[in-house]
Amino acid sequence: MAHDLANESKFQWLARFGFVTRGLLYIVIAWLVIATGRTEDLTGAMEYLGHGLGHGLMIFIVAGMAGYGLWRVCDAAFGMDSGRDHPKAWRRRIAAGTSGGIYLFLAYKALRIMAGQPGQAGNVQQNTATALHLPAGDLAVFLAAAVLVGAGLVQLWKANSCSFLHHLDAAAQHPVAKWLGRLGYAARGVIFLTVGWLLFRAALDHQAAEAGGLEQALDALRGPLQFPVAAGLALFGCYSLVEARYRSIHKPPTEHIKRKVEDAVAN
Repeated sequence: MAHDLANESKFQWLARFGFVTRGLLYIVIAWLVIATGRTEDLTGAMEYLGHGLGHGLMIFIVAGMAGYGLWRVCDAAFGMDSGRDHPKAWRRRIAAGTSGGIYLFLAYKALRIMAGQPGQAGNVQQNTATALHLPAGDLAVFLAAAVLVGAGLVQLWKANSCSFLHHLDAAAQHPVAKWLGRLGYAARGVIFLTVGWLLFRAALDHQAAEAGGLEQALDALRGPLQFPVAAGLALFGCYSLVEARYRSIHKPPTEHIKRKVEDAVAN
């Protein structure tokens, strides 16, 4: 594996750095809940780090979020990791594109934080309020809630089946990595289900203030569930660090793309 890492492209290294950044942010979110009772989402975690450790760290966060987002978008476009033509591959590619778009938006938010501008623009409640004022807006929010519930069930399925291990190098096939992933994906599943429920309730009551993201989901779980779920998010952050080192990451088929472009120009 060390030889493979040494010969990887800059794109692959940037994607690996994205896993490091993602892991760091989830660990910070969990630490804030467990140590201080404060709840934050990924943007809030970036603001916390930016205010505490300065713009130097934010440069790395921007690079990590952008690297992870670009890798996911490229996977959606070319199927390097998700596969190409079978139905399951297309579902994975759609999920990859959605995830990539979210992380590229997080990179943009990190840039705003570096510039001293609020990073919370476009939060879930604002977006829900906008949707609810559109024709058939309630239906759109119900559909978004259903998608999030489905995503939560997928996370729980991953936790149960350990399918996430298929992407790791043989050197990482260890019980520690397995349980970091299982508990981490289970915690993410609970978060997705809770966010879906918050959106469903907002659509049902036509009250955008009842919607929420990760921060509001952690608030909704306040009580006996909050600390275990927060601990699970910390474990998911640790599993992201394992992925940064041992996950198989394929680069886009640049030579194939280049040939296609040359053929198109020639014709």
